[in-house]
Amino acid sequence: MKDFQIKGINHIALVCKDMARTVDFYTNILGLNLIKTIALPDGGQHFFFDIGNGDALAFFWFPQAPEAAPGIASPARDVFQTGNAATAHASMNHLAFNVPVEKLQEYQEKLVAKGVQVTPVLHHADVPSGFVPEPDESTFISSIYFFDPDGILLEFAANLRELGDPKRELQHKPISTAL
Repeated sequence: MKDFQIKGINHIALVCKDMARTVDFYTNILGLNLIKTIALPDGGQHFFFDIGNGDALAFFWFPQAPEAAPGIASPARDVFQTGNAATAHASMNHLAFNVPVEKLQEYQEKLVAKGVQVTPVLHHADVPSGFVPEPDESTFISSIYFFDPDGILLEFAANLRELGDPKRELQHKPISTAL
């Protein structure tokens, strides 16, 4: 018996610099519906977007929040040129939205048409480099990456096969189990 009945993600809460700009991006660029706003006692806001399946993407807007720390708390905007995606412990590296694989190319084109810089479709695979040029039996996810206005790295990801299949997974052992 499991100790907890976790049924998915209720919401993920991020922090934005400009609520109006964030609402504009997530509603007008990504097409999400704003479903709840809460005024905070300090003048800030907490607001939620519907991302499907009963899940939400939430943001806080704090009037006195510290500035972003790209390359520390989030990937730097040059992550695709440098290949350095490392971020600090306890940071959020990126947020991946589940999308249909047959829509990836279309979604990439739509984002570009809306002025969003986006990667080519990448095929994540069980190979030493981590990627293959075209999907094959080693591919587990195909995806595209892009940034929101605050530099939050977003991904549209499509599973090509179920993760965690013991017949397919490499024999990786945790590097460190220290807490």
